[in-house]
Amino acid sequence: MRRFLSLLRLSYGQKLFLLATLPLVLAVAAISVLVANQSRQLADREIKALEIQLIEAKKAELKNYISIARTAFVNIYGRAAPDDEEAKLAVTQILSSMIYGQDGYFFVFDYEGNNLVSPRQTYLIGKNWTGLEDLNDIPITDELIRIARQGGGYHTYDWPKPSSRETARIVTYVVGLQDWQWAIGTGIFIDDVLETVAAARAEVENRVRRTSGYILAITVAALISVFMSGLVINIRERRLADAKLKKLTQRVFDAQEEERGRVARELHDGISQLLVGVRYALDSARRRFKSGDDRALETLDKGIDHLSGAIQEVRRISRDLRPGVLDDLGLGPALKALTDDFAVRTHIETEFHTVVFRNRLDKDAKNALYRIAQEALTNIERHSNATHVTINVRGHKNGATLRIADNGTGMSPDATSRSAPGLGLRNMQERVEQLEGSLRLYSSRSGTIIEAEVPLSHMLQPEEESPDNRKASA
Repeated sequence: MRRFLSLLRLSYGQKLFLLATLPLVLAVAAISVLVANQSRQLADREIKALEIQLIEAKKAELKNYISIARTAFVNIYGRAAPDDEEAKLAVTQILSSMIYGQDGYFFVFDYEGNNLVSPRQTYLIGKNWTGLEDLNDIPITDELIRIARQGGGYHTYDWPKPSSRETARIVTYVVGLQDWQWAIGTGIFIDDVLETVAAARAEVENRVRRTSGYILAITVAALISVFMSGLVINIRERRLADAKLKKLTQRVFDAQEEERGRVARELHDGISQLLVGVRYALDSARRRFKSGDDRALETLDKGIDHLSGAIQEVRRISRDLRPGVLDDLGLGPALKALTDDFAVRTHIETEFHTVVFRNRLDKDAKNALYRIAQEALTNIERHSNATHVTINVRGHKNGATLRIADNGTGMSPDATSRSAPGLGLRNMQERVEQLEGSLRLYSSRSGTIIEAEVPLSHMLQPEEESPDNRKASA
């Protein structure tokens, strides 16, 4: 069962291919069914019209045969009395001799159901066939007599062919000689018409099957084309993703190396120098203590001052790597401390404005905005030649916005373009994109403005005050 369920779990590419091909398959299936039904309906109408046309031609032919037969005996019938047996015999002889084709002949029944003429099936002559029916229980003799009494008409039923003894569908035309109480008729087998109709229907089915086969082949070709296109795109996207991943990995390595270099420089230029000064002061104080020099205490005080400076430098580096005030007090105090340290270190006039957040930003948003501000101040210190910096952070109905503006020389078009941004700007952009926010950069010769906006989804809901807290506050 687990194996079956694991087979049902589709990969992202398989889901995408299924999503792209399933509507195509359903649409093609619906079109195929619609085309097949429309083709069958149209063909049925055309075949039905063809069948009617062919049968009408056969009926017209039967009328002509009856007209020829009546022309042959009309003079005898017209002069004879109702009981003229000689005239009746002459007419039966004329009709018995009138055979045509392979199975064509004339037959005569009296209104009592007795057969008087049947030249190709002589076993019928002289017998009463009242109540005769075909294999489908269609009355034959009684219906022919009824039609003859009414003047004439057509009747269709199954009848054995004289030439082959095989039962086939026949259309007969019968008229009545009312003076003699006779029903005279002839018939023509329409199995050739039925075979033509059946062949036409079979051809229609073959066409429908061929059309369905063509649609299926086109669908398979389209699916293969979609699959191959998706495969090519997938391979291309994977290569691009691999290339981007390599670039990103290299950038991570570069950022790590840059951070390590910065920390190493600060350790070497700051703490290392201070510690060397402490060691020199301690060595000098020890020698002076041994020699009884009164300046030993003064030298020891200098060493203590150098050690205090080293401690402050370690705290500064630690704060740059991970400011504890960001977790303890929130984004506003952390940015205020960062701004104050920047102003003291660079002697650039700095203003900081904020609206109390009450720690409503989540951890990721606070970290991202703090790092963006840190990166922006570093860029200002290194490249802008600015004399005034303004930092504004506030919350609003859409989320939170950090705005950093300076009056420096601005940035070059290459640096501000998204095609080749610097490492610092790329870091800012990626931090904001991870939060589904936006980063806007405006730069001119009169200064640079950086705005980072975090969406409302990263603002924490205010916690409900517990009863204990209410009592304490009261």
